[in-house]
Amino acid sequence: MRRMTAARTASIARQTAETDIRATLALDGTGKVQVATGIGFLDHMLTALGRHALFDLAVEAKGDLHIDFHHTTEDVGIVLGQCLRQALGDKRGIRRYGQALIPMDEALAEAAIDISGRPFLGWSVPFARDKVGEMDTELFEEFFRAFAFNAGITLHVTLKAGTNAHHVAEACFKALARALRMAVETDPRAPDSVPSTKGVLEA
Repeated sequence: MRRMTAARTASIARQTAETDIRATLALDGTGKVQVATGIGFLDHMLTALGRHALFDLAVEAKGDLHIDFHHTTEDVGIVLGQCLRQALGDKRGIRRYGQALIPMDEALAEAAIDISGRPFLGWSVPFARDKVGEMDTELFEEFFRAFAFNAGITLHVTLKAGTNAHHVAEACFKALARALRMAVETDPRAPDSVPSTKGVLEA
């Protein structure tokens, strides 16, 4: 049986005229998270993501928050998606698929993932109001899309129930976390195989 000795980690820095972001990710972590994006609610969601996925995650972001939160939110999604893709390497030995149905009080959200190399986001998450704190609720879709497309994964997120915008967003992030945790885990029955009939998991 193959033993996975290589550390499944990534470290990426991305700088544009709008944002400056640095992130590190360890897939086989304990849920240790350090996040500072300048957006309080996004920090709260990323902390939940790391802890429930059992990823060790560090994110430091500086962006043009004096304009709005769009660029920073989207670019953090880009960088974290790139980190996931890098940390997975050739995807050998992973389970590939993951799904989670997560309740958060009255909210119920489902996330389903295929680490396929074919980026796609299915987003069926209506919000009853425009903001959570100072953050526009439309930005959650932007984050999830940037993450999915840069990670190279197929991701579907569906809200089954819920009216409280905070609960809805948190249920979505926790569902993503648990689905990721399942999908990136090593499959003990096929630890040396790429889980695809093609032999590769790329587009």
